Amino acid sequence: MDSPHMDNRLLQARDLSWIRFFARTLLGILFAMAGWWKVFELGAGNHARQYFVSAFADHWIPEWLLWSLGVVIPYWELAAGIVLLLGPYSRLVAISLGFLLLITTYGHALQQPLFDIDGHTFTRLLLIFIVILIPANVDLLARRAR
Repeated sequence: MDSPHMDNRLLQARDLSWIRFFARTLLGILFAMAGWWKVFELGAGNHARQYFVSAFADHWIPEWLLWSLGVVIPYWELAAGIVLLLGPYSRLVAISLGFLLLITTYGHALQQPLFDIDGHTFTRLLLIFIVILIPANVDLLARRAR
């Protein structure tokens, strides 16, 4: 006979599974859609020129690095978002997106020292934390996608 304590652990595992699924999927949607827009609608070159090279022309960052980041980040977001939606490697992808947020937050703070991270950044960071902290093997829907 199962004890009530056993049922609570099972319920918690199911809850964690759903929590991780929703965090992983929301994060995937946010990054895939941002990447899609930057790659296919705006264009990675235009993204680099407008949001990196022109925006940081008066700062210390070398132009070659601005072009590199400005072109790579849209593809990084698109690929990471798709992988998160599919499920496998989600922890590693979430960690990589944490580094992406560090890069973009530094850029925003360089332009505006009191940059408010409450919008896109903080929400995405919390979702990244959830995906990293909850073990991948709990995410039943991601295991089925492998």
